[in-house]
Amino acid sequence: MTSIDSGRSSLLELFQEEARGQAQILSDGLIALERAPRDPVTLEACMRAAHSLKGAARVVGVPVGVTLAHVMEDCFVAAQEGRIVLDAGYIDLLLRGVDLIVQIGEARDTDAQTALERGVDAFVDGLNARLDGTEAAAAPPSKHVVLDLSQELTLARPLDETPEPVHAPSRTNEARMLRMRADTLDRLLSHSGESLVESRWLKPFSQSMLRVKRIQHDASRALERLHETLTEANAAPLDARAHAALDEVRRLTAEAHRQLSERLAELENFDRRSTHLAQQIYDEALACRMRPFVDATGGFARMVRDVARGLGKDVRLVIAGETTQVDRDILDLLDAPLGHLLRNAVDHGIEEASLRRALGKPETGTITLEARHSAGSLFISVSDDGAGVDLDALRRAVVRKNMANEDTAARLTEAELLEFLFLPGFSMRDAVTDVSGRGVGLDAVQDVVRQVRGSVRVTQEAHAGTRFTLQLPLTLSVIRSLIVEVAGEPYGLPLAHVARTLVLPASAIDMLEGQQHFSFDGKRVGLVTAHQILQTAAFEAASDALNVVVIGQGAASYGIVIDRFLGERMLVVQPLDKRLGKVRNIAAGALMENGDPLLIADLDDWLRSVEKLVGSGELGRVGAGAARAAVVSAKRVLVVDDSLTVRELERKLLASRGYDVSVAVDGMDGWNAVRGERFDLVITDIDMPRLDGIELVTLIKRDAQLAALPVMIVSYKDRAEDRQRGLDAGADYYLAKGSFHDQALIDAVRDLIGEAKS
Repeated sequence: MTSIDSGRSSLLELFQEEARGQAQILSDGLIALERAPRDPVTLEACMRAAHSLKGAARVVGVPVGVTLAHVMEDCFVAAQEGRIVLDAGYIDLLLRGVDLIVQIGEARDTDAQTALERGVDAFVDGLNARLDGTEAAAAPPSKHVVLDLSQELTLARPLDETPEPVHAPSRTNEARMLRMRADTLDRLLSHSGESLVESRWLKPFSQSMLRVKRIQHDASRALERLHETLTEANAAPLDARAHAALDEVRRLTAEAHRQLSERLAELENFDRRSTHLAQQIYDEALACRMRPFVDATGGFARMVRDVARGLGKDVRLVIAGETTQVDRDILDLLDAPLGHLLRNAVDHGIEEASLRRALGKPETGTITLEARHSAGSLFISVSDDGAGVDLDALRRAVVRKNMANEDTAARLTEAELLEFLFLPGFSMRDAVTDVSGRGVGLDAVQDVVRQVRGSVRVTQEAHAGTRFTLQLPLTLSVIRSLIVEVAGEPYGLPLAHVARTLVLPASAIDMLEGQQHFSFDGKRVGLVTAHQILQTAAFEAASDALNVVVIGQGAASYGIVIDRFLGERMLVVQPLDKRLGKVRNIAAGALMENGDPLLIADLDDWLRSVEKLVGSGELGRVGAGAARAAVVSAKRVLVVDDSLTVRELERKLLASRGYDVSVAVDGMDGWNAVRGERFDLVITDIDMPRLDGIELVTLIKRDAQLAALPVMIVSYKDRAEDRQRGLDAGADYYLAKGSFHDQALIDAVRDLIGEAKS
């Protein structure tokens, strides 16, 4: 590529950025003009955006862009002069033009450019005809195209018709913007976080030096007492040599005391300066990752408008907290979940105009999207002034989908009922439409929120509206954690998932249906040790009082007993090596202030582990002497199968016989599990994605540490050659599903590893 071609390519990239930015301004402006078509400020902003785009297209030699922007500019000028009023028909047509603007920068090949030119010609003819009054009917609204208009950093200023050279210095005092690779910024933040941790090492060192100073002071006083004792014992003054030696020791002691005091003062000043500087560097690096919330809201107003028009509703979107700073990685993940919530609010929340009139509400429904910082977290809410959730209809849907019987559904509280909305596949609609009814949406929202260690909750009020609130961390790079000790090792528990910490007297523990509970906020909360979750050494209570961390929400709350509370820290998150796969119960690593490593717990995994222990009846007892009285632990079996039905059948069958059963969804998941945990037996299928059963058996038998682990294949393949293939790979037992029955599996397991507890 020649330098001329390279330069033109660079200009086209700048134009593409320019086109996206101006398209966003025009889209927001047109949505606002639909409510206030004569607003002079908005008309001026739209006219200038079209004018700037025309100049930029002329500079880079994109005539189709010049034509498109010019006719849109004429339309806005006509509206400014009062010759036309931008009604819904004009808005629909101009929004089609906005879509074409974005496509201009993306049309690379000849076919795409030809199609774009035809689209622009049709748009120009249609808009000119409407301006001339020769087209009576409004142009039909185009199907909205969801565009990612967010950018991390930008190089270009709006290009005028008479541009300056691309690399010319700015004539204004505005801050320069530069491109930077995301991974470079991540490394910068990681290094600055490590330097912040290292700087905090000085304080404990300084405190240890203070102890040295106190020891030196005590030694000086002891020397004086020794002199007094010797003088009294001899009843005579010491000779000249003893006096000289004592004076020399006093002088050296005083000099050492002075030097130590000066060095300590210097160390404290250096500690203060270095910690402050490291904090500033980290804050600046973190600020580079932060972007205003408005960057994630670019296409939402347009989307809400198009969905509402498609449903025959009139809905207005209000965005609050546009300047709220959000971590770049979190912001990138928000587009899909917020889109789901907004579509949900338009479809399920806002009523038809006739019903709103009958209820005394404004015909135009309002949806509010708000972002704010509070108590060290980011809160994003989507609320509407619609009908709220029909709780009776929700109860009927729960019963209809066999998620609860009528008696149970009738006893569910409002909060418990609303939790059903987040279940996969759950929908209150009987018919599938373009907008809803597929049971996909709210469960996806919850999944994304959990990925970033956040939570989502819903509240509603009949005929007053519904509010979804997302609580998210301010950044994924650092996390405020409760540091606890379990079996001599420190662990970080993200505070966003910790409901309460408390010291629980043993007398407060009750037994209910064979499980230990205690009273918390008027509810019975189950109790389990972190030792059992993490499969460490058995828990030994040091006293009758237990240190407890309450995690989870509602009925899925548990008290986790730990050894000690070590305090609260801001931890710089260090992701685990991807080669480890998903480590059970662990989310990431971090360094403590003294440089010691610790693991950050995945508390969602902890909850799943507890529920698995409860379901299998293997929940251990908590309390003084509990470990000594505990029964022998059950033998552990790993079931590897990509069929949910088969996994559950085998798990329940083995668990009912007392075995501790874990499951894996495919061969790769099973391989990660056997490398990270101890099992007495692996039961695997053959045909599975990513890694089949034969490959899994081969890997296990070739591993020096796992070669002795018994492996059973349970497969539909019952041919002699299939059986021989499995046994050749190293399988210890081959059971065909075609002849499968409960006792056959149990007998095979007993043959291989014996009874569950022995």
